[in-house]
Amino acid sequence: MASRHLSRSIVLQSLYEWDFYGKKKGYPPERVLKEIIERNLENFGPGLEEKDFSRQLAQGIEKHLPEIDKIIEKAAPEWPINQISMIDRNVLRLGLFELLHAKKEEVPPKVAINEAIELAKTFAGQVSGKFINGVLGTVYKQLEVKSNE
Repeated sequence: MASRHLSRSIVLQSLYEWDFYGKKKGYPPERVLKEIIERNLENFGPGLEEKDFSRQLAQGIEKHLPEIDKIIEKAAPEWPINQISMIDRNVLRLGLFELLHAKKEEVPPKVAINEAIELAKTFAGQVSGKFINGVLGTVYKQLEVKSNE
């Protein structure tokens, strides 16, 4: 498994855990995500070369979470954010963060979308891959229109 793909997988698993426990009283999400990432990097990525990539993704998603969730709600209006499965919701968060905030020369938009689709297929299934593709594709098209104006 390529280093960045493994990094994204670890971030996705960490976001899932954070989302699950973040809804319970007594778990401050801003502290817990950092701890979850570090533990998961240690457990699932001991030889991973780009651990900072995972940390940057997680911190960026956390920082931009309200903005990202609003975009999800606009791009998938028939699916309220808490009705989207936890895996799909967090794959979307990861994909949207990379689509909107990653350096395009490091992570081209189509790579961000493809990686998110592959994560969805791996962790959730084919239907999730299609859903992720639809939402991220919609956002990408809107970004292209804005950049051409």
